[in-house]
Amino acid sequence: MNDSRMERSKANKRKWPKRLLLLVLFLLLITSAYGAFVFYKTKSALDHAQVDLNREGDKSKLREEAVKIGENPISILLLGVESYSTGGKDGRADTQIVMTLNPNTNEITMVTIPRDTRVYIDNAGDYSGTHKINAAYTYGSITGYGAEKLQIETVENLLNIPIDNFVAIDFDGFREIIDAIGGVDIDIKEGFWEKNIYNNNEKIYFTPGPDHLNGEEALAFVRMRMRDVNATYPRDERQRQFMESAIKQFISAGTIFKVDKITDILGENIETDLSAEEIYVLQKQYSKMNKSAIKTVEIPGQDQYINGGSFFIPEELGLEEVSQQLRESLELK
Repeated sequence: MNDSRMERSKANKRKWPKRLLLLVLFLLLITSAYGAFVFYKTKSALDHAQVDLNREGDKSKLREEAVKIGENPISILLLGVESYSTGGKDGRADTQIVMTLNPNTNEITMVTIPRDTRVYIDNAGDYSGTHKINAAYTYGSITGYGAEKLQIETVENLLNIPIDNFVAIDFDGFREIIDAIGGVDIDIKEGFWEKNIYNNNEKIYFTPGPDHLNGEEALAFVRMRMRDVNATYPRDERQRQFMESAIKQFISAGTIFKVDKITDILGENIETDLSAEEIYVLQKQYSKMNKSAIKTVEIPGQDQYINGGSFFIPEELGLEEVSQQLRESLELK
């Protein structure tokens, strides 16, 4: 009896390596199949979302050579476009966030550009001149130069860094993306209210402390700028805070498995010059990064009234320091 048990035990031990090998092979097959599914879904959606910037050499004019995503540090300009008031045409880039991603350090650096930043906009035909930076998107669209292209070039001139890629999202896309990832956790610093443009301008109230925001709430949180609290808890700070929380949510476990919902939004409310291959590389590169590796920097400056208009005037030295931090993250001299 004991000999029989020993023989069965030895047989089971011999089977276990085979079982483990089959299990590993099965998991690899599932992972590969899902990776192919993600790639296929993203590529199909991007057929309707991709924008060609028509840049010489397919690179920024501030680059000597084109960069390769996954191998070189890159910069991405995130644009939040307000076009609902103009019927979807000639909108404004009311949110502008520059992200640098360094595969060598696995760090992300973000800076929010205030929408009212006073800059000179070139290549805008009769509109060329000094304006708020969010107008570059509008004038690029009106003149046919390219909304995204002119916005990118204007940001490059301001920060003295190359912008390698962009992602532009309108209000509907923003709301749907946040809902698709299950909302975002945020620690609200000061209470306020803002209109809900999706519900007859009903007020959404935000109270100090930790909260979980859905898409409509998140949009109201980052848009508010007309309440008194905006002076002490400004829109740019809230946008930086929200983006940092949202990115952490994106790279958290399980988010990738919501690809069905996210890719369905592409093409309808999102435009980008990133290819499906590049997005797939970015996902693999940064989905496992340490959440503490996300850094934010702020452009210092003051609001001023000039010729009847309200502008944000960056401090010259502070702007140079921000530019240098971004250049260092991009490993530029």
